[in-house]
Amino acid sequence: MYDVIGSRATRAIRVLWMLEEIGAPYNHVAALPRSAEAREVNPSGKVPSLRDGDTVLTDSSAILTYLADKHGALTFAPGTPERGRQDVFLHNVLDEIDGALWMAARHSFVLPEERRVPDVKETLKWEYTQNLSRLADRLEGPFLMGDTMTVPDIVLTHCLGWAERAGFDDAGETLNAYRVRMEAREAFQKVLKFP
Repeated sequence: MYDVIGSRATRAIRVLWMLEEIGAPYNHVAALPRSAEAREVNPSGKVPSLRDGDTVLTDSSAILTYLADKHGALTFAPGTPERGRQDVFLHNVLDEIDGALWMAARHSFVLPEERRVPDVKETLKWEYTQNLSRLADRLEGPFLMGDTMTVPDIVLTHCLGWAERAGFDDAGETLNAYRVRMEAREAFQKVLKFP
């Protein structure tokens, strides 16, 4: 039984969605960032965290990769060319999509006000749009890896919703259709009902 620490409104939704997709049992602690519950397992107060017995993992992408490898689901086998391509997609989404969104959030409300550079958000929106266009051109089927859903699909879908809520440009026809397909999945819909 896993414990997932983090509210659905954070990157914890990625972990909750993954666990629903693979059918693994878990408890959900809907902790907010920097709350006492979050700091209990991660001194920085960042969420999500995953407790697996005595082991605590932080960082949503690390948690997703751990769960995928442990359960042999939503992933290709380590050491295969397919896994290499899957990891390219994951790191590309993290670096070029998630990174722009997180930097914009930091300069909008996360950093102390005197440390924010609000004008950087326009540059980040431009960069996001450029990076997203290249990613859309690489979409090979219903999923990033063609006919197989993998970890980067969860991360990208989350980022597309995050971008819309943060006022970034529309993702375009291809990725909008992709997002609709992904968010229609039963596991994702179930997680939307969580706190």
